[in-house]
Amino acid sequence: MQSSVEKAGILVEALPYIRTFAGKTFVIKYGGHAMEDPELKRAVVLDVILLKYVGVHPVIVHGGGPEITAMLERLGKKSEFVAGMRVTDAETMEIVQMVLVGKVNQELVALINRYGGRAVGLSGIDGNLIVARKHQMTPEEAAAAGGSKDLGYVGEVEAINPAVVHLLSQAGYIPVVSSVGAGLAGETYNINADLVAGELAAALGAEKLIMLTDVEGIFEDPNDPDSLISALQMERASRMIEEHRIQGGMIPKVQACVRALARGVSRAHIIDGRKLHSLLLEIFTDRGIGTMVIG
Repeated sequence: MQSSVEKAGILVEALPYIRTFAGKTFVIKYGGHAMEDPELKRAVVLDVILLKYVGVHPVIVHGGGPEITAMLERLGKKSEFVAGMRVTDAETMEIVQMVLVGKVNQELVALINRYGGRAVGLSGIDGNLIVARKHQMTPEEAAAAGGSKDLGYVGEVEAINPAVVHLLSQAGYIPVVSSVGAGLAGETYNINADLVAGELAAALGAEKLIMLTDVEGIFEDPNDPDSLISALQMERASRMIEEHRIQGGMIPKVQACVRALARGVSRAHIIDGRKLHSLLLEIFTDRGIGTMVIG
């Protein structure tokens, strides 16, 4: 009996959040260990389906770096990184597109459909969703790489045309977007999925941008596990990057959050995708579990 009462209490706690977020769009960047562990993958998919059933419009954006690296190795092609970005020649770009669009995207779509959702896979090329341009290395990136380096088909977001995503969401589908885009001349670019998620959230007028990561969130002191920051102002987040207190793969995630907030997204969340049902815990409970970035 006590267990039933506790379950009822959980539902009551979630009710005001369900009421507030019904009809809103959430952009979820799906990555890290949650893409690799079958149990975590299933939990994420079930969370997303539940969001859809309670009236939220979830949109998933994914990358697939480990899968790309594994495929390149199978084909005898070595991965090369400069300032954290994969050098992407024409042959590598074909493999990137094959893995992201043809494998990772379709596996995720199939899993959502298997558990009762209705998902549709998209790449940035579909409906001219992501218009891309060639990435130009910053002086800092060039210095970190030991000099200038042509990264090939590594792209940045030039523009987002979200009509196809709106159309699918309103029709009851869950859009699943892979992070490749098309240039003005028809060339295809590999784009950081964190940055795509932030730009898409802004273009959709999303209520939330949610980054699933392999860390608990942002820490005041990375060496102190008790210093997790629950709520972080975007100005302070930018300063922490400048002060090198936010480093590595967390930088594009935080930059995407800051840019999305500056362009009208209400809240951004960086949460630990290694925890079962982390999406629901962050969205529908009073305490939450990660770092919320606010304007």
